[in-house]
Amino acid sequence: MTADQGHFLALSGGVGGAKLALGLSQVLPPEALSVLVNTGDDFTHLGLRICPDLDSLMYALSFRANQALGWGQEGETWQFLEALGQLGGETWFRLGDRDLATHIQRTQWLASGLTLTEVTQNLCRNLGIKITVLPMTDDVVATEIICQSGDVLAFQHYFVREQCQPPVLNVQFKGIETATLNPAVGALLDGRSDLTAVIICPSNPFVSVKPILDLDQTAERLIKSAAPVIAVSPIVSGLAIKGPAAKMMGEMSLPTSALGVAEYYVSNYPGVLDAFVIDRADESCREAIEALGLQVFITETIMQSLEDRKRLADDVMGFCKSMRA
Repeated sequence: MTADQGHFLALSGGVGGAKLALGLSQVLPPEALSVLVNTGDDFTHLGLRICPDLDSLMYALSFRANQALGWGQEGETWQFLEALGQLGGETWFRLGDRDLATHIQRTQWLASGLTLTEVTQNLCRNLGIKITVLPMTDDVVATEIICQSGDVLAFQHYFVREQCQPPVLNVQFKGIETATLNPAVGALLDGRSDLTAVIICPSNPFVSVKPILDLDQTAERLIKSAAPVIAVSPIVSGLAIKGPAAKMMGEMSLPTSALGVAEYYVSNYPGVLDAFVIDRADESCREAIEALGLQVFITETIMQSLEDRKRLADDVMGFCKSMRA
């Protein structure tokens, strides 16, 4: 499908969202797609600035993603990490040798005065990525997990070091009150009449999508925009396709289902969503989701292959077209 009807904006977290973003990049011309990426997971480790969601997206779009591990680059080696461990260094965050080059170059460019947006543009260009990839902000926002024990963990400490084990009470975003939305996206939402649709990729609603929506009145800007907003459920048959979304929902006393995700978006961001995409396995949720005031589109949402990613992207594009019609 070609997109002669305008421009699409996708909101994405890491691995799960990157799957649909890759599909969209395959069915849309490069100039018709921008992807706004969560940066709340970013952190500094071993003196290097690491942006996990941006990296997952860039590796996916450049066909460098490690399919076996689900993160990092294909053909990765671990000599640096092995040597670091022998010296008594921290090895809980798995930095591969290829991946390390990305973090070193990013850190150097940031230290030279470039913004994260400029750094990301440089990295994408050098990786051969033609679509526009944008960090949600050039400011520092840090996702923190409030555990039921009362401990507050930086997201990567919760996600990687602690393997998502501590029960979650809530999530907060340090620095979000003063952070500014990426200006390119502000222009899209506030002034572009050719913005065809906004697509929320199947990413974790609490730690990947929420920081984007909470940032600099992004949710309010989406409501004011004429473009429909369509979210793809990250939950299928009560299970998260990738990551701890289902576990977090249960611990925060939310229904672990596609309906639960739709209810979360509608109750916390009323008026933002126009439509919700669910898997055929969750068709029984359709009427309940429609009762929330959302259009519902049903298709196969599990993406195991490149063809699956392209097919879902084509379906979502078709849904967008039907909504505008």
